[in-house]
Amino acid sequence: MTERNTLTTPDLADRIRRHAVEMTHRGKSSHVGSILSIADILAVLYGQVMTIYPDQPDHPGRDRFILSKGHAGAGVYAALAETGFFDPEMLAQHYQNGSIFSGHVSHKGVPGVEFSTGSLGHGLGVATGMAMAAKRSGQGHRVHVVLSDGECDEGSNWEAIMFAAHHRLSNLTATIDYNKIQSLAPVSETLGLEPFTDKWAAFGWDVHDVDGHDHAALIAAYDAAKTTDKPSVVIANTTKGNGISFMENSVLWHYRTPQGEEYDAAIAELEGRT
Repeated sequence: MTERNTLTTPDLADRIRRHAVEMTHRGKSSHVGSILSIADILAVLYGQVMTIYPDQPDHPGRDRFILSKGHAGAGVYAALAETGFFDPEMLAQHYQNGSIFSGHVSHKGVPGVEFSTGSLGHGLGVATGMAMAAKRSGQGHRVHVVLSDGECDEGSNWEAIMFAAHHRLSNLTATIDYNKIQSLAPVSETLGLEPFTDKWAAFGWDVHDVDGHDHAALIAAYDAAKTTDKPSVVIANTTKGNGISFMENSVLWHYRTPQGEEYDAAIAELEGRT
């Protein structure tokens, strides 16, 4: 396995946040709040938990990662860049005409991206298929998938949840970005998910309910997922827009792009974190 970047996971998370603000600002693109809520999850997965080979992106022993909430793709691009898959300077191409770094995450031409996503409700099904194939062929890698809470409205996910439990896909870990805000309104007003942990447990999954910004808690949950004979879900309670005070818990920043004084204020807050 390629030696990892020497960044700590908190430092990696801060860099992902900084890239996210800069990329969405430069390209005038959306979803910065959704990216910020998973920055810590991505940092823990790419910085410590997953087996990765940045200089051999297609290495057969690599862990697979799928971002089902594809609109937060800039966060994955940033994580890949900062862990050595490609030069971080390439991120300046994000959302530009002809760029490989599209707004919704794309595998086409991007080292380290396994699967293109955008339409919600598909990532878990694909990840379940990958995990099943790995089990049947005796491969030892793990499959990780990050979903939004809002896309848990999709029936296709619950079919995959039943399938994974039935086949005891212990090599599969799903993480839910439970920031409790969908595109236009709170999750509770759109289609309530509670009792969320009970539902996953009833469907036969090993459930871990954690603070999605607590790196130690995330690492402990991912470590525990390696010891069970069931598929695992990490319900990561997060804050949309985390790290930038005026973006936190705001529906506005699902689609709004940071420009002008708002961009300057966001960068200033992020610089204050380091």
